[in-house]
Amino acid sequence: EAGLDWIAGEVVALPDAHGTLKIPHMGWNDLVIDAPDHPLFAGIASGEHAYFVHSYHYECADQANVLAHVEYGGEVAAAIGRDNLFGTQFHPEKSQSVGLRLISNFLKWRP
Repeated sequence: EAGLDWIAGEVVALPDAHGTLKIPHMGWNDLVIDAPDHPLFAGIASGEHAYFVHSYHYECADQANVLAHVEYGGEVAAAIGRDNLFGTQFHPEKSQSVGLRLISNFLKWRP
C-alpha cells in the first residue's frame, strides 16, 4: 500500500541474509545517533538502548532523513525525520529513560 510519501522511501522486510536473525526482532539495541544536533536527541547519546518490536523497517530514499539507526542484519533506521516530521522505529514508551527523554524533548520541540 502507498503511504503518505512525506518522507520518500519504502517499507521493506528486515534483512536476514544468513538466516540467523530472530524475526520479528524483539529487544534492545544500541542507538547510533546520526543527527546529534537534532533537538529531539538532546540528552541522548549514541550507545544508549531503545526497545524494538518489528519485522519491517523504513529505507529512506535520502539518507539525510535517517536521524538514528541500529545494527540488526545491517543498518536499520531507528528514527527518521525532516522539517517538522519525526518518527521512530523503536518504542519510546517502552525504552525507559531514553524513551522518556525523547518524549519530553518532543513535547518541548518547537520546529
